[in-house]
Amino acid sequence: MLTGFEPFGGDRTNPSWDAVSRVVPTGYELVTAELPCSFAESAPALRALVAEHRPDVVVCVGQAGGRAAITPERVAINLDDARIADNTGAQPIDEPVVLDGPAAYFTTLPVKACVAALLEAGIPAAVSHTAGTFVCNHVFYALMHLVATEHPHLRAGFVHVPYAPEQGHADAPSLPIDTVAEALNLIITTTLTTATDLPTTAGTLH
Repeated sequence: MLTGFEPFGGDRTNPSWDAVSRVVPTGYELVTAELPCSFAESAPALRALVAEHRPDVVVCVGQAGGRAAITPERVAINLDDARIADNTGAQPIDEPVVLDGPAAYFTTLPVKACVAALLEAGIPAAVSHTAGTFVCNHVFYALMHLVATEHPHLRAGFVHVPYAPEQGHADAPSLPIDTVAEALNLIITTTLTTATDLPTTAGTLH
């Protein structure tokens, strides 16, 4: 299952959903859905989708304006701290995603193998160690909490993608939607064929 987000922050489109909706499955069944950019509504919507479709893999996708590469996320933190309001006007500050939940969860996707596959295909990619504190991280944490508490065999995680050229952010990096869709298909196929992640470094100094 792949999810993207509706537009937010004044943009008319969101490359996460635009790319998700263009993914052509190669040897697997795919369910896609657009999540609301809402702290209150996004996690319940995701939970309902997982309950309905019972997927083996869930990859949630969001926009990270300013990034130049596809960035599979490694860790979700139990914190909502919104720099801007979501699409319902909510702007939580220093609130937990899940009350009394652990400080963080790690993805169960083979993020290093996914990045290697993208780089081999000529698509810019890197492992990210911060999913932010907006709705993207909120969904990522809620997803991994669902895995930890109810679906321990579900492989799940989050991927951030850059702006698309047509969004008009001329001062920021961008990637074509079709390239992002290709990357998402590679991430899924790599996950389905990789039981253990690569023993290579993806650490950073800052």
